[in-house]
Formats: sequence, C-alpha cells, structure tokens
Amino acid sequence: MIFLDMRTVVHFSNISSKKLGGVQRRARRHAKTRLEILRAASSVFRKSGYASSGMREIALAADLSTGNLYRYFRSKDEILYFCQDGTLDRLRSALVTARKARGPLSARLRDLAAAHVLCLIGEVEGSAAHIEEGELPRAMRTAILKKRDAYERGVRALVASGMQRGELRHGDATIVTRAFLGALNWSAHWFRPEGSQSPAEIAQVVADYAVGGLAGDGARSKGRQI
Repeated sequence: MIFLDMRTVVHFSNISSKKLGGVQRRARRHAKTRLEILRAASSVFRKSGYASSGMREIALAADLSTGNLYRYFRSKDEILYFCQDGTLDRLRSALVTARKARGPLSARLRDLAAAHVLCLIGEVEGSAAHIEEGELPRAMRTAILKKRDAYERGVRALVASGMQRGELRHGDATIVTRAFLGALNWSAHWFRPEGSQSPAEIAQVVADYAVGGLAGDGARSKGRQI
C-alpha cells in the first residue's frame, strides 16, 4: 500500500490546476482567432465573391500567414461551413424558445423573426449567410440542408398551429412559411454594416413587416379561408 502525505497531494493538485488553466487559455485564444478569421473571411467574401476568394486573401485580411490560417481552417469551404452551421444552431435555439414561450403566437413569431435576422446580419458566423449552401462540397452541403430543413419544419409547425387557432391568416402553411423565411433571409443580401441603423433595429423592422403579413386580420377572420 502506498501512502501520500498532504504536501504531495497538494503538489500534484497544483500541477493539475496549472495544466488545466493553460489548456483553457489556449482554447480561448484559439476560439478568439477563429472568430477573427471569420470576420476577415466574411469581408473578403463580400468584396470579391466566394468563388474568387482564396485562403491567401483571407489570411492577409486576418493578418495571418497562410500557413497559420491552415492551423485553424483547412479550406474556405470549411470556413463557410462553420459559419452556416453555427448560424443554424442559433436559429434552432431561437425556435425552441419560441415553442416554449407563452403569449400570442404572433408575438412569439416576431421574436423568432427578429432573432433570425439578427443571426444573419449581427453575428460573425451569420455574416456569410448571403452565400448559398450550394457552394459547399456535397457532404458539407448535405449536413447544412438537413439542419435547415429541420428548422423550416419547426417554423412551419408554428405557422400551421397559428392558422388552426385563427391567430394567423389561413393559407397553405408550406408556401406561407417559405415566403416568411425568404423575407427574413433576404436581409443578408442587402444589409450593409456601414448603414445608419444597427442590426438590432433592422431585425425588428423586418420582423414586424414579415409577421404583419402572416397575422393580417387573422384573429377577426377565424374560420374563414382567405
């Protein structure tokens, strides 16, 4: 049997704590650099177009050597995938919140719509959302489409339930949902960071407009097909 005195135990504990602290600091630095790369890549994609952009241009914009950039991302496809995958995770989280929230469905959809737009124009990952997922290789594209379709189904379920209860205008839930999401998604194409309004202000305006089209006079037209 091996016995350790308290000084030995404390010594080992201090070593473990220092190692853990070092790992955490490196992880934070790594995450910070990745975000800086995403900002730089978004700027390059908007300026030059995704097809014409290369890792060398992204590295220059991020103030990194090309070799250093490859330590964080293996290709521009991986950068785009990371952006779109992160955006979809945020959208699905906003959808869960809308499902669980209480209150009128129109108010919950308005909050969801504002969060959706803000994900596209106010978050680092969403800043490349104006690029179609068709630019990605098949395996990455398939994973993104799977998440996107699951999100669309969730939004469609909310819209359909609102129609059934008379809170929203009646219609084809699939078409209405796609028109609704299309209006939100288009903000990523025309938004310019240098504009006079903040992303949050723009998100609220777009959300009010989009949900206004869904709600209309739905409550007064309950049971009446429009």
